[in-house]
Amino acid sequence: MALFNENKFKVRKLNKIADKIEALAPKYSAMDDDTLVSQTDVLKKRLADGETLDHILPDAYAVVREAGERVLGMRHFHVQLIGGIALHQGRIAEMGTGEGKTLVATLPAYLNALTGKGVHVVTVNDYLATRDAAWMGKLYKFLGLTVGVVVPQMSVEEKRKAYQSDITYCTNNELGFDFLRDNMVVRKADKVQRELNYAIIDEVDSILIDEARTPLIISGRGGKSSELYKSADNFARQCREGDDFTIEEKEKTIMLTDKGIEKAERFFRVANLTDLENTDLYHHIQAALKAHFIMKRDTDYIVSDGEVLIVDEFTGRIMIGRRYNDGLHQAIEAKEHVQIRSENKTLATITFQNFFRMYKKLAGMTGTAKTEEDEFEGIYALDVVTIPPNKPSKRVDEHDQIYTKVSGKITAIVQDIIDHHATGQPLLVGTISVEKSEQLSDILKRKGIPHNVLNAKFHKQESEIIAQAGRLNSVTIATNMAGRGTDIMLGGNADFQAKQRMEKDGYPLEVIEMASSPHASNDPAIIAAKEVYKHHYDAFKAICDEEKEKVVALGGLRIIGTERHESRRIDNQLRGRSGRQGDPGSTVFYISMEDDIARIFGGDRMKSIAETMHLPDDMPISNGIITKQIERAQKVVEGRNYSIRKQVLSYDDVMNAQREIIYKERGKVLDGMDVHEQILDMIDDLAEEIIGYYADYKTDYQTWDYAAFNQSLEQKMLPQGTNLMTPELCSCFDVYKLKDAVLKVALKDYNDKIEATKADGFDFGELERVVLLKTVDSKWMDHIDAMDALRRGIGLRGYGQRDPVIAYRQEGWDMFEDMVSRIHSETASILLKIHVEKREDGSTSSVRQNIAAAQKSVRSDKKVGRNDPCPCGSGLKYKNCCGKNK
Repeated sequence: MALFNENKFKVRKLNKIADKIEALAPKYSAMDDDTLVSQTDVLKKRLADGETLDHILPDAYAVVREAGERVLGMRHFHVQLIGGIALHQGRIAEMGTGEGKTLVATLPAYLNALTGKGVHVVTVNDYLATRDAAWMGKLYKFLGLTVGVVVPQMSVEEKRKAYQSDITYCTNNELGFDFLRDNMVVRKADKVQRELNYAIIDEVDSILIDEARTPLIISGRGGKSSELYKSADNFARQCREGDDFTIEEKEKTIMLTDKGIEKAERFFRVANLTDLENTDLYHHIQAALKAHFIMKRDTDYIVSDGEVLIVDEFTGRIMIGRRYNDGLHQAIEAKEHVQIRSENKTLATITFQNFFRMYKKLAGMTGTAKTEEDEFEGIYALDVVTIPPNKPSKRVDEHDQIYTKVSGKITAIVQDIIDHHATGQPLLVGTISVEKSEQLSDILKRKGIPHNVLNAKFHKQESEIIAQAGRLNSVTIATNMAGRGTDIMLGGNADFQAKQRMEKDGYPLEVIEMASSPHASNDPAIIAAKEVYKHHYDAFKAICDEEKEKVVALGGLRIIGTERHESRRIDNQLRGRSGRQGDPGSTVFYISMEDDIARIFGGDRMKSIAETMHLPDDMPISNGIITKQIERAQKVVEGRNYSIRKQVLSYDDVMNAQREIIYKERGKVLDGMDVHEQILDMIDDLAEEIIGYYADYKTDYQTWDYAAFNQSLEQKMLPQGTNLMTPELCSCFDVYKLKDAVLKVALKDYNDKIEATKADGFDFGELERVVLLKTVDSKWMDHIDAMDALRRGIGLRGYGQRDPVIAYRQEGWDMFEDMVSRIHSETASILLKIHVEKREDGSTSSVRQNIAAAQKSVRSDKKVGRNDPCPCGSGLKYKNCCGKNK
């Protein structure tokens, strides 16, 4: 037990700064609009004169607070000021549902935007990004700042403009993908983002923890056939658990038994499934079995319009654009009899863990972060500050109701819904999967209980359903935390309903936002729209206020959890939907001994407790021992998931260090760096590499394979037909003289080419940069795949008493060095063999000569050493290329 409350100490320090902001309120409330707006320039000048953001914070926050009241009709509470200070300091502000996190973010966003370096406000979906940019954007624009929003399907120019804004609202996915795409362009003008300066992440636990294990991947089409997926699917349908394979539920892995291997060998007509040549087949079989026996439809994924869509296990949202790796997505497509897309080739990838650590400053907001504080601190160096609520909570959290069987639990849940619905009390029922929400929905339909279902299948309606979940007689079934970011207001949300009515009447969203703002306008169209909004708002407000009184009298919003999630944080998020801003409310969780969390992670103790009691299926247990055992099981799963995320990071840190090197060097080239001297060094290295392979003075130089020697030189460096290497030239017994001879011919041809293109007005320096960038991209893509393959197989090192992470790091850096050598060799070769043609219209184009196709292949009988360059021309050492399996 802690000797003192560390959080109270943190809040007390923040409170002193908040008091300074409060003291400035009279100064800024006395200003007229023009004077208040001019404070933005005043604050910028103070920064230019040498003051820091911390110095101007009290004034900046006081300005935003006053502007918020004038423009939005919302004045920051004292606790919101505290939250805003924590965010500016690069911390996580834990604030309960309904505490106004969206408004809190305006404080640090405005302050940090004054530097001109940009602020990213990151949300979990496009709806929230668009909504918040329009809603809070009124405040920023009033104060003279620019606001942008980034959503999918925007043009490059639209995105660039949005990222150049002072404050940009965007989703974590779009932000990460744009970063990767920016590092694939060959012209700086094609980039959309600027430097990653400061990010405020809404629902930070969802983005930095729940999605941390899923990397962002930009993919291109691979070359694997869909027929093998279909064959593997047919085989999987004939397999039986126990006989042909075993499942490890905790790890979600599947392994063929000896009997299963024999069955596969007969089915696919192979002699030995475990042979190296059958690795790809074994991979497809594993994917097919996992698709059938581990991945569950309407839980892990849904099928919509002939497409398999991943469902986020934590939020229940569809993960648009995401596909499972390692052929699993194709295996599921085969299982569901939909079109099998080509297996993807990774073009660029990064995890959210490493992406967000690139920001100079990072902060976040959520209602539930304290249980994961160690992870936030350990991985992101973010500490958590729990901000006290504006009004004390009146919510009643009832004891868990525990049943021995699922059937008894479901019966009790349905009866609870029927009893409370009969009184008119609003109910929000939380489930852990799409499948279970639909099962419960079917039962309620048979019972005649009207209700809304909110899950990944109806994502577009999410905010509308959640916003009205606090109305009389409403019953809402929601998958986990679908609807995060939208408050549930008792009696209904009059503002939301008024805006919805105007949207149905055809008013543009921008006009609706301006109409709902208390800020005056001279535009006749906006004045007219304000009248319409006021008419609808007043009508809905009267209804909502009347309903709220009745709902409060009934005990507020009741939350029913149908199952404990494997993370306590997700359970706390569900509870937090009730009792906002001091409203009454109640929560209860129904648990079965057959639930996954109890069955898989509860252990033998849980089973023995259930067997000892011998209770009927429909009799609940309210037992502290069992509740503690469930919470202990949750802690076990949380610890396991944290370990997995740390393991992911351990591996990705290797790739991240390599990615930083590649992207940094790439950035220099994009910025216009002259790479000519580097190209000359690459040409020198290429000459040394070829000569080092063929010119072995330990043997008689007259017996060398001069045909292969010259072919290699002419394929990669010299003009066709040069035939430079002869016994006479090589009789010098000096490899450096041979290299000088090669370079003399190669560089003369190269310089002649440059001079000739200059006369035609062609920028050869730009061509050098483009060739280098394209070669880097091509080899980096191959390297990503190679590293992925290394990672999949590296676990076997553990059997040899080697730490897999250390082995991955060592071998990964060896492969990186080989990749850099290949980049140098191929760049030099392409530029030496390229020639520039002048078109009839006067423009120029570059064409690479394909000497290999024009020449007859010449076979060399020279024995290749394991550390020699591979004769295939890849640039890799022979042992890491064609000689890998020999």
